[in-house]
Amino acid sequence: MSNSLQREPFGRLPSGADVEAITLRNSRGFAARILTYGGIVARLEVPDRDGHSDNIVLGFETLDACCRSPHYIGPLIGRYANRIAGGRFVLDGVAYQIPINLPPNALHGGPQGFNCAVWSIEQEEPGELPSVTLSHVSPDGDQGFPGQLSVQARFVLLKDALRLEFTASTDRATIINLTSHWYFNLAGAGSGDILAHELLIPSESFLPADGTLIPTGEMRHVAGTPFDFRQPMPIGSRIDDADEQIAFANGYDHSFVLPTSSGGSPILAARIREPRSGRVMEVWTTEPSVHFYSGNSLDSSDAGLGGRAYRQRDGFCLETQHYPDAPNHRHFPSTVLRPGQTFRSVTSFRFSTDTE
Repeated sequence: MSNSLQREPFGRLPSGADVEAITLRNSRGFAARILTYGGIVARLEVPDRDGHSDNIVLGFETLDACCRSPHYIGPLIGRYANRIAGGRFVLDGVAYQIPINLPPNALHGGPQGFNCAVWSIEQEEPGELPSVTLSHVSPDGDQGFPGQLSVQARFVLLKDALRLEFTASTDRATIINLTSHWYFNLAGAGSGDILAHELLIPSESFLPADGTLIPTGEMRHVAGTPFDFRQPMPIGSRIDDADEQIAFANGYDHSFVLPTSSGGSPILAARIREPRSGRVMEVWTTEPSVHFYSGNSLDSSDAGLGGRAYRQRDGFCLETQHYPDAPNHRHFPSTVLRPGQTFRSVTSFRFSTDTE
C-alpha cells in the first residue's frame, strides 16, 4: 500500500458542526486517524515484530463516545495542559480565574478546552510524508485566559514515526502549555493492562505534588524512589509501592524534568518496550518535561474500539509539556507568550521492534 491521505465524515455535533476524520497512511504499515473534533488521534496503527499492524492507542468508534468520555482519550490539550492550582494565576499584575473542573483545580484548560473544539483543516499534504495541519482560534477570555490565541497543530506521518508540531501566536500576553493526550498500549488497544511495558525515562528528577497533584515546587531526585526509570523498568513493578506520591495519584501522574536540549533540537524523553509484540516507542521532544500518567482513572465506563471497556491502567500517557502550575512557580520554565512571539513545540513518537 502506498502513502496516502484520506478525508471522510465522522459525525455531527449537537451544535450542527460537522466533524471529519483524516487518515494518514504509509507503505510500511503505519496509519494515523485524526479527528477535527479535539484533534483526537483515534487510531494509530503500528507493525509488531512479525510485521502485523495493530492499533496501539485507545479510541472510540463514534463521535458521541468521544464527546461523552471524561478521560481525555486522544485529544490535543490547551490552552494550558495539566493543572493550575485553584484555577488562578497572575500575569503582569492582573489576576485571572480559570473555571474549576477538577476541584479544587483547573485541569487541561478548563471544562471547554481545546479537546472540545472543532479544529479547522488548514493544510493537507498527501505526498511522500503525508501530513495534515489543523488550526484553532481561541478568543480573548476563552475559559478565562487573556488574549486571542491562534494555534496550529501539524501531524506528519514519517516512515516510522508520528510527529506533532505546534505553533501559536497571541495578540495579548497570555500563558500557554500544549500537549497531546494519547493513551498508548503497545500490545494493542483493549488487549489488557500496560503493567508489563518496560519504561525508560532519562530524567534525574521529578516534580512531587500535593494531595491534589499540584507541584510543591520541589524538584526531587529519582534515586531511591519508584520514579527512577533511568534504567528500563516494568511500569507495574513499583506502581503500588507504599510511597506518598504513588498514593496521591493511585499510580503515576507526575512530571519528569528533562535536560535542556541543545539548540532547540528534540531530545529523548522516554523509551518504552512491550515484550509480547516487540514494539518499541521512543518519545523525542523540545519540551522541558514529560508527564507520565498510568491510566489511573480509567474505570470501565468507556466502551472503546470493538466495544471493549477501558479499565484502570489499560493505557498510559507520555505528555510532553511545560510544568504543571508553572505560572504560580517563578523558578519553573516560563509559559508566558507575548505578542510578536511564536510558540513552537515538536514531539515525535518513533517506533521500532526488538529482535526477540
